[in-house]
Amino acid sequence: MTGRRAVRCAIYTRKSSDEGLEQDFNSLDAQREACEAYVASQRHEGWKTLGARYDDGGLSGGTLERPGLQRLLDDVDAGKIDMIVVYKIDRLTRSLGDFARLVEKLDARNCSFVSVTQAFNTSTSMGRLTLNVLLSFAQFEREVTAERIRDKIAASKKKGIWMGGMVPLGYDARERALHVNESEAGTVRTVFDLYLRHGSVRLVKEEADRLGLVSKHHVFESGKTFGGKPLSRGRIHHLLMNPVYAGMIRHNRTNWPGRHKAIIDREKWDRVQAMLSGGAARKRRVGRRNQKPEKVRHGSPLAGTLFDGTGDRLTPSHARSAGSRLRYYVSSRLLRNGAKSDPAGWRLPAAALETLVAREAAAALDRAIAGQRLFASGEDNLDSGLKERATRLASALESDHDRLSSLLDRVTVSRGEIGISIDRGALAETIGIDEAGIVEEALVVSAPFQLRRRGVEARLVSGETEPEPDPVMLRMIARARLWRERILAGDSFDHIAEEEGVTSGFIRTRMLLGFLSPDITKAVLEGRQPVETTLERLVRTELPLDWREQERALGFTR
Repeated sequence: MTGRRAVRCAIYTRKSSDEGLEQDFNSLDAQREACEAYVASQRHEGWKTLGARYDDGGLSGGTLERPGLQRLLDDVDAGKIDMIVVYKIDRLTRSLGDFARLVEKLDARNCSFVSVTQAFNTSTSMGRLTLNVLLSFAQFEREVTAERIRDKIAASKKKGIWMGGMVPLGYDARERALHVNESEAGTVRTVFDLYLRHGSVRLVKEEADRLGLVSKHHVFESGKTFGGKPLSRGRIHHLLMNPVYAGMIRHNRTNWPGRHKAIIDREKWDRVQAMLSGGAARKRRVGRRNQKPEKVRHGSPLAGTLFDGTGDRLTPSHARSAGSRLRYYVSSRLLRNGAKSDPAGWRLPAAALETLVAREAAAALDRAIAGQRLFASGEDNLDSGLKERATRLASALESDHDRLSSLLDRVTVSRGEIGISIDRGALAETIGIDEAGIVEEALVVSAPFQLRRRGVEARLVSGETEPEPDPVMLRMIARARLWRERILAGDSFDHIAEEEGVTSGFIRTRMLLGFLSPDITKAVLEGRQPVETTLERLVRTELPLDWREQERALGFTR
């Protein structure tokens, strides 16, 4: 820094707790006053304090998601700040990882920062070394504090002490203890009794709605309210699983005797837990031609019934992305041998496939009912209620996956087609008819379908549809052809990469798309590429220069 150029200084202050912030002169004010005095002492270097305030009161330094800090960084990006001044470096961050990201961001904007009580400047290598050492101790202190808090919570829960959080329905929290709320406890007891009577969360939900049962109504200090709404199936399941109602406190996977009064006696709670875990497997109904031992009920209703054209079973699988759980049905051979073992293997989005199967099965039942093709000749006239029951079943399939799972005998996915077989015995028992009265035509469904991809996104489309080009893939192929022409004209990878704002490795891997065969390029342009052909696969595949070999490698010829 030179003494002739003005250095615009922004002061950042932070305090972890809310304590004392209501005072006229609080910790944030004291930090700012010290920082202003330091900036004034550097007036000969051209330093001057900006008027804007960047304060975060009651926020931890373990994260960068703080309103004051984010406004500060936005102004740094806008080029309004040359120097950030803090009282201590741990006011800015206590994390080495966050510090590294901050330094990179500030360096890109020619901005530095300084600590009033720790003499260093991040514009020098020695200052950065000192800062790293100080941050190592700050992070160590933060992690030790977190460990102590976790240990204290664990020890308290082992003693049966309520350690806070959302107070469950049926209780009130006073003086860090749970006390039974009798008006709400009645709702809890009713839900447990309903489940013991019906053995189905779905039926409990229907009965709870009829009785007008609602969730706990919370009123927060801010005045915001939450709850007081009909119990959802997920909330009912969580309520039935909660050991608090049996007088216990859960920590990790262990239940400890609690100091609060139980709403549900232990014997009843244990019976409900046994039913919930036992409900994960239910026997298939008797009277089917090919008797199968058991069918598992879980979050994947097509499990055990889904196969591809080769007879390979598709197995439920999942992945996590940005905190979300994404479900799939994956060919067993891909799970055994790896994703690259067979390009023809399937990896289908679960929710979309389940919706498609339910919709097609329901549509087939509707068509059979409308055309008088569900029952043998004269059966409709014998019982006018049969048609009504079958119609209700068809309308329920899309929303009731338990019922869908019980009706399916086999689902087969092939290129461009999906076949669905409905179990005759299950259908007969559901609508109340002898299975001999159901014609074979109503039990078999065949429908066209496509797997369309947009980058990493995949969606299933049923019915006859027009081909749909992938614009992302098309743009990359077009760019690759332009890069190919420039390379052939004598340009360099590094020069193209600099102009495009990417790495030379990015150019090298994607320029090969400029050498795709005319037939492949035309198929992509018209949206006729195989469903498994994605941009990622094109980039990762070692493409031969021979066009026919390319087409075979990518599945464009059969």
